[in-house]
Amino acid sequence: MANVLKPLLDAEDERAFLRFLAQTPYEVYPRRVPPDWKPFVAGPETFDRLPPELYLAAADLGPVLVDRVKRGPDRGAWRVDEVRSPVVFWERSQVDDDGALVAGQLWAELDVTPQTGRRDAAPDRFRRRFVDLETWLKKTCRRSEPVGWLIGPSAARRSREGLVLRAAGHRGEVLRPFR
Repeated sequence: MANVLKPLLDAEDERAFLRFLAQTPYEVYPRRVPPDWKPFVAGPETFDRLPPELYLAAADLGPVLVDRVKRGPDRGAWRVDEVRSPVVFWERSQVDDDGALVAGQLWAELDVTPQTGRRDAAPDRFRRRFVDLETWLKKTCRRSEPVGWLIGPSAARRSREGLVLRAAGHRGEVLRPFR
């Protein structure tokens, strides 16, 4: 089972998150990797180049392994192997058709589980990096009501001004900053 965080970040919060990420070299890969993709380092100056769903790769800790998708609508495209590669998947928060900000998610495969087929746990250095991300988000963001999501400070401020915050999913419930 993956270690999952559910942040709700607007553009200002994402820039702050990227400033934090700039302290360590994370390379950016999209969910489906084009053959001519050139990875770049995540940072506030690359905010406009980020895809809505991406992998933050700790390429300095190990190789990023990619393979071809064999079935389904993306057949033939390249994808990052998130079990064997030191990557964190980041689905960014998006504005839906109604103008509400919908929560994203951040997750990484760190443990040995029968579902993933992972034989070895993630390296301790990569585990520490993910824990650092988790610690920064929990320290910077506000808790949500109902519980389970982390709301960025700018998104929380904008929610008081009328921005609707929603959980991801078909019938995403409305979220509010705690207190």
